Amino acid sequence: MGAKYSRRIFLRLSGGLAGMLALSACTPSTPSTPSLKKGAPSTATAQLVYQDWRTDYFSALAQEMLEQFHALHPNIQVFYTPDPPDLAEKMMGDFQAHSAPDVLAGCCEFFPVWAQKGFMMDLRPYVEAELSSDDRRDWDEAQYHALRLQEGTQFGLPKYHGALALYFNKDLFRGHGVPFPEKSWTHADYQSAMAAFSRDRSAPSSETVWGSMFDVSWDRIQVHVNGWGGRFVDPADPTKSRMGEPEALAAMQWLHDRIWEDHAMASRLDVRNLSVTEAFYRGRLAMVEDGSWSLKTILENADFDIGVTSFPAGPARRVTMATTDGFGIFKYTRYPEAAWELLKFLISHQYGRAMARAHLLQPARASLVDEWVATVREQYPGKAAEMDLFAFAEGHTKGYSVTPEIFENQEVARNLATAAWEQMFTLGHATASVMREVSAQIDQAHERGSEERVDA
Repeated sequence: MGAKYSRRIFLRLSGGLAGMLALSACTPSTPSTPSLKKGAPSTATAQLVYQDWRTDYFSALAQEMLEQFHALHPNIQVFYTPDPPDLAEKMMGDFQAHSAPDVLAGCCEFFPVWAQKGFMMDLRPYVEAELSSDDRRDWDEAQYHALRLQEGTQFGLPKYHGALALYFNKDLFRGHGVPFPEKSWTHADYQSAMAAFSRDRSAPSSETVWGSMFDVSWDRIQVHVNGWGGRFVDPADPTKSRMGEPEALAAMQWLHDRIWEDHAMASRLDVRNLSVTEAFYRGRLAMVEDGSWSLKTILENADFDIGVTSFPAGPARRVTMATTDGFGIFKYTRYPEAAWELLKFLISHQYGRAMARAHLLQPARASLVDEWVATVREQYPGKAAEMDLFAFAEGHTKGYSVTPEIFENQEVARNLATAAWEQMFTLGHATASVMREVSAQIDQAHERGSEERVDA
């Protein structure tokens, strides 16, 4: 099957079929309008390009599942292609050239940006016509709504449910005589436990054990800000930043001080640029803020007794981050109805189960949580038997998940904030002054963008 080839190679090798495939992801100028026609199936074959993760395991999974899809839909031919290495840049070029895949997985902050720029189909007519209220309630409400623009466009549907939790090294806790983390933990409890593992930052070594670590990224910092009662983005106006307000500053100051005052949290430089996941399974961290998407990697690589519990509650409220990965349809696909049939398959129970089996990814549907836990424990009967795996699902089942807050001009905001966070958390610069300036710069950038749009 041609799905093993990249899109470009496939088109080059397919001769006369190449033109048809190119058309499947392109139209001259106007978006397709869903017709939702019922009746006898067409005898014509729709050819779709489906783009998704490029990991080794996912390619095999996609091929296996597409065989099932083709058996159910003989008049739809799907060609799988992996994400390009430079996803954000490459996809924006493909969108602008109207050569993007028909169906694609979108992630992180990139996905809503693509929708903001008008490249994603509005799925609302299909959802309302063909998905039940039970289907919609099965998804994490925060995750589902995060795949919707403020004006209402539903640009994606949940792919899987990745949630932050607190992993911990039971062996290190036992060795230091520190009680294990509990579900009831607040950030004060978290801070107290970290202090037992603090070290002198002036002379760190490869043997130094740090209390914890977080990934210096948009959603990992936001979850702390939300726990303090703060926001990144004004919910009433996505052009306005709230990063410089007291609650947001207090949360970021707390993170800064755990690294630079207590010397209990590791910075990226302290662990010699290891990822948070690798630093944990190499035994450099007593705890780590990481997601269910890292579960398989940690289980396979850690040689110690692993624990997991709920993400610690902030002073204002308990929150945890839910991934915003989702499936969407390119607005200019030639085959919108066929693309919707594929997307329905991608959000199905069987596809969710397949991703769980392949890489222990937590399904997007709450109805599959028990099955997922059983799958993890079946694959890792020793290491996972005593792990509280339900901690990853609690944000979903108990309704306290949050998702990344997105500005109207997210690219500009992300670049400004990321540069500031490197100064604060990696280099130890002052927090409040840096973030107040960044918050003002984000607002100014939005104002300039608005003026430019008016002038145009």
